[in-house]
Amino acid sequence: MEDFSGESSAYFRYGSTGNKSPFKYSMGVPSPTETGTNILSFKIDPSENAGPGKGPEIISTKFTHFGTYATRLRVPEVKDIQPNVGAVVGYFTYHEDSLQGLSEIDFEWLLADPTVIYIGTWTGPPGELKRVGRIINLAEGIIYNTSYRENHTGIREPLTGLQDQPETISALKGFDASKAFYTYGFDWYSERIRWWMIHPDSGEKIILWDYQGTIRGIPQHASKYRMNFWHTKDWSVETNPLSLEPPLHPYELEVDWMSYEPLK
Repeated sequence: MEDFSGESSAYFRYGSTGNKSPFKYSMGVPSPTETGTNILSFKIDPSENAGPGKGPEIISTKFTHFGTYATRLRVPEVKDIQPNVGAVVGYFTYHEDSLQGLSEIDFEWLLADPTVIYIGTWTGPPGELKRVGRIINLAEGIIYNTSYRENHTGIREPLTGLQDQPETISALKGFDASKAFYTYGFDWYSERIRWWMIHPDSGEKIILWDYQGTIRGIPQHASKYRMNFWHTKDWSVETNPLSLEPPLHPYELEVDWMSYEPLK
């Protein structure tokens, strides 16, 4: 487990391909919103180009594989400052193998509506990527979409049965990923992936998606463990098609800790 209380990490390295502005990335700094917590701070650079590799990012120094992953974080609050910002926080595994293709499992939040959570995987070789994904508005208890798609063939299929569990989700009253720290995680097995978060009051697990019943879309090879924060110019949040603007300010992502427990 990395709690980011120190000024450096034994488990992660800086991995951005963008500008290395000094304010973009720092560890062991006091949280501006939670007294007594030291954090990993990512500040997006308003002058940086769009793209997932351009903003601040950390990457594990070693490969990770099947097991349980978790993090506690707070995404930036921008609604009253720039409601149409196009910016993404990504918590994920990612590695592209020359023979086995892509292995990615992700959580993503778009700052323009932090009540919406994107979860899913990417697999397949370059040019033939496949996605299984779910989009949830947790504040309202809405599952917008649970589907499989192939960008290169145009295939789009809704997922059903064991691949679509739970079929409904209860609203978490007041949920807003920018208003407080929340703990999120996923359990990665060879035949199943389960995304979840911890209820802020009861401490119980809220199952966001328990994907099973097929290995289609489940990465089978090892990956690297990552966190990033970047500008998108062509992916708007589900609830606001205008949310593509470049960030106007160095909005700050706060990460308390990240953990990984290998499958035994």
